[in-house]
Amino acid sequence: MRVLQVAGSSTGGVGRHVRDIGAMLAEDHTVLLAAPEDVVAQVNSVNSTAQADGAALRTAVVDITDRPRPQDALAVADLRRLATGADVVHAHGLRAGALAAMAVRTLPGRPRLVVTLHNLPVGSRTVETIAAGLERVVAGGADVVLGVSGDLVDRMRERGARRTARALVPAPVRRPSGSDPARVRESLGVAAGERLVLTVARLAPQKGLDLLLAAAAILAGPRAAGRQGRHASGSQGWRWAVVGDGPLRSQLAGRAGVENLPVMLTGHRDDVPDLLAAADVVVSTATWEGQPLWLQEALAAGAAIVATDVGGTREVLDDAAVLVPGDDAPALAEAVRGVLADPDRQDALREAARRRAELLPTPAEVRAQLEEIYRT
Repeated sequence: MRVLQVAGSSTGGVGRHVRDIGAMLAEDHTVLLAAPEDVVAQVNSVNSTAQADGAALRTAVVDITDRPRPQDALAVADLRRLATGADVVHAHGLRAGALAAMAVRTLPGRPRLVVTLHNLPVGSRTVETIAAGLERVVAGGADVVLGVSGDLVDRMRERGARRTARALVPAPVRRPSGSDPARVRESLGVAAGERLVLTVARLAPQKGLDLLLAAAAILAGPRAAGRQGRHASGSQGWRWAVVGDGPLRSQLAGRAGVENLPVMLTGHRDDVPDLLAAADVVVSTATWEGQPLWLQEALAAGAAIVATDVGGTREVLDDAAVLVPGDDAPALAEAVRGVLADPDRQDALREAARRRAELLPTPAEVRAQLEEIYRT
């Protein structure tokens, strides 16, 4: 089978997902990934390993941006050329899906078009209006529309998509290395006897980091604003580490400093599974998620999890976490406080996480779903 995968510019889980399924399919099919230069560079950086196994994912640069622009006509022309002779075109993301739909609709021997949507469109009224138009293009042009969460599936069904399904996202393969939790915590500057609250997130609006700081302020209590410096925040008996980077870093650091909150921004870390295993409680404050890979990693690490009940988060975690309403700082703070104060509850959540991790989609299941959808 000849498969053209199409992706827009992406950071984080979407790019990893596209790369992973492309490599899986390349083991038995001819697969070409058309994507912007940054995504192609990521793929090519790991292609040497794939080539050693005889399953390298081929790539082509197509400039697909996250906003409409006149050069989109060139991207459509490039996709049309690359899709000629393909059996299936599988696009990831709303913009990529709409451009792919325009590229293949009049192509002789039109390939089957599958579009996976990974995110809920959010923003201004203009952004939402543009997104609604693109969704109608995808719904009208795709043979199958997949969504990483049930709300996305329902949304596209309402837009008139002919066939919809929930996309399977393979569980990450990263696991804790077995490092001593005390040393892992020490590497974050967590003192002996302090408890560790951990969030892994891109520092961007979708991750609900204002909610995180509001909940931290509630946990710290009214006296937090009168404390100064590291010793003051440590006197709380807990620290909230936020692992990741992004455009909101300086803003978040400034607010945490002004309010003297025991919140530290660590930047990027390569030992996330070990951090997840070492934390007393792992917290997601997102305003929306699909199938968050880092929470799948948290399940595999046996973490005690508190999360906002948004998007597909419940579908991933089920009963292996304490779920709270989105944008409710008091409820989030109370849930975190309750888990921190109850070691037995932590243990129960850890065991539930390990059980849930065993039920997450495997690469083989993901591949089987895609091959079935590609053929029927």
